[in-house]
Amino acid sequence: MSKKITLKYIAEHFNVSTSTVSMALKDSYEISEAMRTKIQNFAKAHNYRPNPFALNLKQKTTKTIGVIIPTILNHFFVQIFSGIERVAHESGYNLITVITQGNLNKEIDTVNMFKDGFIDGILISISEETQSKQYFKHLHDFSNEAGPIVMFDRVSDLLQCDKIIVDDYNCAYNATYYLLKTGCKNIAIVSVLDHLGIVELRINGYKKALHDNNIEVNEKLITLVKKEYDFETEIKTLLDYQDVDAIIGLEEFSTIESMIIAESRGYKIPDDISFIGYTNGNLFKYVKPSVTCINQHGEYMGRVATEKLITRIEQEESNLHYDTKIIKTSLVLRNSTKAVII
Repeated sequence: MSKKITLKYIAEHFNVSTSTVSMALKDSYEISEAMRTKIQNFAKAHNYRPNPFALNLKQKTTKTIGVIIPTILNHFFVQIFSGIERVAHESGYNLITVITQGNLNKEIDTVNMFKDGFIDGILISISEETQSKQYFKHLHDFSNEAGPIVMFDRVSDLLQCDKIIVDDYNCAYNATYYLLKTGCKNIAIVSVLDHLGIVELRINGYKKALHDNNIEVNEKLITLVKKEYDFETEIKTLLDYQDVDAIIGLEEFSTIESMIIAESRGYKIPDDISFIGYTNGNLFKYVKPSVTCINQHGEYMGRVATEKLITRIEQEESNLHYDTKIIKTSLVLRNSTKAVII
């Protein structure tokens, strides 16, 4: 493999300045025709290609965005990334994506790497550990020294930046209210997420729907399974020791696994127990029974977040007024819930 040559290499070969080489390659009339021809032929023969980072740095932009997400096992983040990639491509931006696996230290290392490298701005959904420890120095430093940040889905009010979020409170309220209208009374919340603001908002929405329908909240029906606990054991315990006629899973894994466990215990879906899950992924469509779900419109969220960040990067004057855009959700009805009782 031949060595990649640079402007400096060509300049040294012809004993001219790099600016002369650059102008010759652009066919500038300021360089003699003979020299232009020699430099252009030499560059072509050696497969010279301009360095996009170097060109963009002269314009004080690298046309590159850093994307930090906690996981790709959640289909919602796959949908979000699809929206991010589409807008970035259409706008001529490159992406560098890192998955933190929910780890604060990896998030810190990634942000610091972005701060010292070729990144114009960051799109980030913070990790569970970041939010539980309330540590945001790395993000403050990037925002102050390197460029804008846009948070999406998992956000914090402790960082001043633009945020794109789902209407978590109302979507949980609406899902719970729908189950109540189908005749369910003992509705459980199940999740493997913890220490996240979105979980608290969803639980509060669930509780408000129960309160508005004169149903007392049973805290034992709220099952947040910690990482060190066995999910199957926790759900079996919930079903064996509590009267449960519906489960709202706060992410795809909790919903599907809870359905499998319930069926293994002899429950018929939706006759004995109903299910509503978060995120309108393909899995919810094709399992049997198909799953009623809350569509969070992940691709749209990704598009909106990326458009906002690019606007921040490209605007000439800094606008200190930050926006929080709330994306409305919709309930997609399928076979894991009963019909509404009229």
